[in-house]
Amino acid sequence: MRTDDFWQLIDRARADGGGVVGAVAVRAVALLAEREAADIVGYARHQRRVLAASHRADLWGAAYLINGGASDDGFEYFRGWLITQGREVFARAVADPDSLAELPQIRQAALTGEEFEAEPMLTVAEEAYRKATASELPPVEQTPYPELDEFWDFDDEQEARRHLPKLAALFVEPPQE
Repeated sequence: MRTDDFWQLIDRARADGGGVVGAVAVRAVALLAEREAADIVGYARHQRRVLAASHRADLWGAAYLINGGASDDGFEYFRGWLITQGREVFARAVADPDSLAELPQIRQAALTGEEFEAEPMLTVAEEAYRKATASELPPVEQTPYPELDEFWDFDDEQEARRHLPKLAALFVEPPQE
């Protein structure tokens, strides 16, 4: 599966699901299950490449600020949510995680405490393959995650302000005078 095909499927799932995160995963499974088994395997490979490309310390810091913490699994689920936002938002967030502060739902979350995770997006290929073939997805070559560079203490408010100033302005308490 090519990059464009992957994101077109996500866009269609977003449109069919009305942009509701849980519905995007359900629609992505249904749309992918209509394809050949080889396409489903290709989707799984491509999703792994997308997740590897987004395995970055600064993006993890953004997830940590936005969700009020992010374990290893929480960071994976956050990136699942990020996939549901589409190619443009995803690419912009990988290039500049602080750009997430511009999204209306992120700005609202600073007031409501809403968290952004979509674990079901991580199993779309497995579910679609099972639905299409009545068997388990075969082992898929895994793109290794890169080592994290510039890891910083996400609980350190000064570091958060330095690395992610826009998100910190939303999610970190102002310093006491």
